[in-house]
Amino acid sequence: MKKTIAVLFGGQSGEHEVSLVSAQAVIAALDPEKYQVLPVGITKDGRWLTGSGAMPALLAAADPALLPAGSAAGAHALEEQQNEVDAPTSHGDMDLPTVARILPPGVDVVFPVLHGPMGEDGTVQGLLELAGVAYVGCGVAASAVGMDKALMKAAFAAAGLPLLPWLLVRRADWQRDPEATYTAVESTLHYPVFVKPANMGSSVGVGKAKDRDGLKYAIADAARYDRRIVIEQGIPAREIEISVLGNETPEASVPGEIVPSGEWYDYHAKYIHGQSAIHIPAPIDAALADSVRALATRAFLAIDGAGLARVDFLLDKETSELWINEANTMPGFTPISMYAKMWAASGLRYPDLLDRLILLALERKGS
Repeated sequence: MKKTIAVLFGGQSGEHEVSLVSAQAVIAALDPEKYQVLPVGITKDGRWLTGSGAMPALLAAADPALLPAGSAAGAHALEEQQNEVDAPTSHGDMDLPTVARILPPGVDVVFPVLHGPMGEDGTVQGLLELAGVAYVGCGVAASAVGMDKALMKAAFAAAGLPLLPWLLVRRADWQRDPEATYTAVESTLHYPVFVKPANMGSSVGVGKAKDRDGLKYAIADAARYDRRIVIEQGIPAREIEISVLGNETPEASVPGEIVPSGEWYDYHAKYIHGQSAIHIPAPIDAALADSVRALATRAFLAIDGAGLARVDFLLDKETSELWINEANTMPGFTPISMYAKMWAASGLRYPDLLDRLILLALERKGS
């Protein structure tokens, strides 16, 4: 019998548009011979929409400037799959009984294709735990730690993983005494530095500062998204990524390398321009590739990961030192995202990858 998969997308974070395109790809690739798909969209103001009209409704309200490359093609393919597009059912203020009605007993697995806060940070995962339904990806704790860059770095440090110097700045402290904040950064790190909201992904709110003026701007921008800001030492680096899949015994894919189209891999380089170069496998020697795999699985286990994650590294161009950057517990599934491409290069096709993720969700639930 077919399993019913509820694909959850949209959300209230700055990565709303990325989620829409990720979900399009997932929905289009789920085998209709195996699965009955229930689209469930969350609008930017927190309303939940169900039915085949949920995706078109959210796409119509999306910010065109933030929609990743491939969204129009994905929407067309999705519409061709559907016999008809119904008006979505809207659900207002949410409570647990309402969620239980949206996700009826017939739903076997929820696939939360949500990126960023209020979706990838353990909030939705906790809701699904309370609802008693199996879901793809990391649990509450791993999702929360993986979303919060400061907590994640603390977990990595405790596991003995190699980290570049970094500093946590609280927005309240910066607002109270900005000069003291700038001095603290300059006494701990040297330019350039990267400034990031602690809880955000897809490089939203991330800036590179080469001097104090740049630091002032970058902190102000990051503070729009979070009350806690992570500032990291910048180095001349190659960006190496690897995909991890599994529960108790995770596996790592071949590594890949991103060569950004701009100065660094920001939101536009990732999703809008589509001109960054991707090398899969990464052009690194076998010994270094093995080290990346080993460190990636250690990072995954350090945050108690489950299902999937993409782990990102920085390889110093001058010293060849390898540093762990971060783990993404729900990496993008857009047409130009790395996670699935690295598994495809490792011999696991996209539809088969989705099958594995669903099986891992059921395994974790004990079904």
